[in-house]
Amino acid sequence: MTEFDQPMPEASALPYSRSRHLPPYRGIVAVDAKDFTGYPAIEHGVISRSVPQVLQWSFERAGLGDVWQDRRFPNSTGDGYVFGFDPAWMPFLVHPWLNTLQEVLTEFNVHSVGTVRIRLRVSLNIGPLPDTGGEFDGNGTPRNDTHRLLDSRPVKAMLAASNESITHVAAILSDRCYQDAVASGYTGRHPDHFIEVPATVEGKRFDQQAWLYVPSPSGNLYDRRILGDAVVEEQQGRDGRKPDRPAEGRRAPRTVVTQRGDGSNLNSGTVYGGQSVTNAGGDSYGGFGGDFVRGNKSGDTIHGDKNGQHR
Repeated sequence: MTEFDQPMPEASALPYSRSRHLPPYRGIVAVDAKDFTGYPAIEHGVISRSVPQVLQWSFERAGLGDVWQDRRFPNSTGDGYVFGFDPAWMPFLVHPWLNTLQEVLTEFNVHSVGTVRIRLRVSLNIGPLPDTGGEFDGNGTPRNDTHRLLDSRPVKAMLAASNESITHVAAILSDRCYQDAVASGYTGRHPDHFIEVPATVEGKRFDQQAWLYVPSPSGNLYDRRILGDAVVEEQQGRDGRKPDRPAEGRRAPRTVVTQRGDGSNLNSGTVYGGQSVTNAGGDSYGGFGGDFVRGNKSGDTIHGDKNGQHR
């Protein structure tokens, strides 16, 4: 048999060539340690080893040890970790796991030896991914989007704007994850615990609707750096000045959101999707006591000044 007698290569990998079954749907969780490269190189190995240890402890404490034991296509990224799992568990990762991860990291950082303090960004997504036990399983668009969400501007800015002694976890959920696990009512967190944001990544062609969740919020949640320049544009428009034209491909701002904790300054920002949030004391966003948010999604606008007076 000559080389010309060899059978034609199978076209199974060619897109659009024929119909085939979708890969199984998988939940995907990815985490990244904040400021990993800012630590001395000698501490990188400590952080790389500690991240999966902290994840294991948090899954076990949350009663989700089986999810950790059954993880699919796990991979350490040096400053983080990623793996797939049965998406039926996704509501439990949203709650209670994210809150438990916050608790475990708080304890870890209090008792850690040396200067290493780990604060994590977390990304949750759902989608079809190859999972046959092969070496290259888990690769596909949902996996790529999970990492893009993890690197997106809102979740990075949210963690950076918070108090490093209080907020150790900032999570971002894909819209698919939010709709399936949260909006549908399967998760033990009300939708008003989540903030809708446009997730973009500097230098990447990525722009998706996503949802932020912070188990223990602190600092200025609605910092303009979190929601982008659209905040300035919207406020200029309300002041009678002509707002700058949005960059091509970027959605126009929809709603100005203001937020005031008792005795604190009034902060304002833009949330895509028409969500209004107002603190009412006690456990609330903007305070240090917990993660409860009172508000609505009616698209109302609340005005105020630095003295906390509404009008």
